[in-house]
Amino acid sequence: MQELWRPIDDQAVICPHCGVSQTPPVQDNGGFGWGLLGCCIPIVGLVLFLVWKDTKPKTAKAAGVGALVCVCLYALLYLCVFTMGISAYALWP
Repeated sequence: MQELWRPIDDQAVICPHCGVSQTPPVQDNGGFGWGLLGCCIPIVGLVLFLVWKDTKPKTAKAAGVGALVCVCLYALLYLCVFTMGISAYALWP
């Protein structure tokens, strides 16, 4: 019978008690840089969100929010340009 939750060395690759391989913890800090990358290149932010959503949820959210912010800003820009064009056409003598 296996004994679970016995302390092992932090540097151990396999558990000396049961032989199961140990995986190092994944760093997930959700950095600002990934959000900025997602904002500058929205397709990269979307791809990173889809790739990391299960393994690095904070970082995936940062990249996804950056891409979403960029898409919303472009939509707002197009709406403003369209509105100014329609209003300029309506005021043309």
